[in-house]
Formats: sequence, C-alpha cells, structure tokens
Amino acid sequence: MGTSRGRFISFEGIDGAGKSTQHAWMIEHLRQQGRRVVATREPGGTPLGEKLRALLLTDSMHLETEALLMFAARREHIAQVIEPALARGEWVVCDRFADASFAYQGGGRGLSWKKLEELAHWVMGDLQPDLTLIFDAPVAVAQQRLHAATAQPDRFEQEQAGFFERVRSAYLRIASENPGRVRIIDATQTPTVINKVLENIVASL
Repeated sequence: MGTSRGRFISFEGIDGAGKSTQHAWMIEHLRQQGRRVVATREPGGTPLGEKLRALLLTDSMHLETEALLMFAARREHIAQVIEPALARGEWVVCDRFADASFAYQGGGRGLSWKKLEELAHWVMGDLQPDLTLIFDAPVAVAQQRLHAATAQPDRFEQEQAGFFERVRSAYLRIASENPGRVRIIDATQTPTVINKVLENIVASL
C-alpha cells in the first residue's frame, strides 16, 4: 500500500500578530499526537532560500525584483522540501507561504494582483495548503507587540502603519475569496485561548 499524502498548513498574518509563536505551538502539538512534522518557513526553508531571505529582509530593491525573488525561493522550497514531505505522508507546517506575497507585495507594495497570480500558477501549479491560518489583529496592536519584541527590525518590520493596513486588508480579501481553505484567527485573544481554537480546527484535517 502507498503512503497517504500528508497535510500542508500555512500560518499568515501581519508582523507582530503572533503567528510565529502559534506556529511553534502547532508543531509541538502535532508531534505530541504522533504526527511526522516538517517545520519550515518562507522566505527560506532551503539553503538557497535562506540566502535569498537574507537579501530580501535587508537589501532595498525594486518591488518586482522582490516578488520574483520571493517566488524563486518558493519554487526551490516546494521542489526540495514541501512536495517530497507531503509525498512521504508528513505534515508540513509553514510560517508564511504564497498568500504572503499577495498580502505584502500585492497589498503592501501595490504590485499587480494579476502578475502575482501568473507567478503563483507558474511556480506552484495546483499546490495550495490544506489549511491556512491568518492571525488577524489591529495594526496598532501588532506594532506595539513588534516593537516590544524586536530589537533590530528587518526591512519589512520597519514599514509604516499604512503599509501594514494594506497588508491586513489583502489578507482579509484572501480569506473572503478562499473560505474553504482559510480560517481567520482573532490574534488579540490570549495564547491559551488561541491554542484551543487551533486544536479544534486542526482536529478536522
């Protein structure tokens, strides 16, 4: 008998919403249930992807260059990590995936949604997460958390509130257009409450 396909969960949200904390919790939760889990992130996830991440988070560049590098790192990530893990029946839990490009490069930077859709079709084909969790919080709340936790903010974290308002709006658009895949998590709740919410959601996968 062949190995059944694994599950693919992505975590999304504006900087400071708390998704990375819950990403770590979910990985531990699934492992305690006996799941084989691949913990990964974007941009990054592979040696090449991590090199591109370093450039993307520090170097100023044209917005289309930024998008192309994001998708280049993603193509490598899919080929080297995500698809092989899913084929082995493992669960892939990723801190950001393609929705982040639509939210940050599309919503935040104003890059054409159509161009991003063309890139996504080329790089990803039919691949989509089985579940995307968007951690949503008011920008003021997220920025307060971010400033308290980050001593040296990266190029994206240094953006102004208006940028993150546009990113947040793009995430809400993504959620409204993909109700079967995307769940919005109220990130203003306590971590314990959010843990329980996530536990109930993932139990149905």
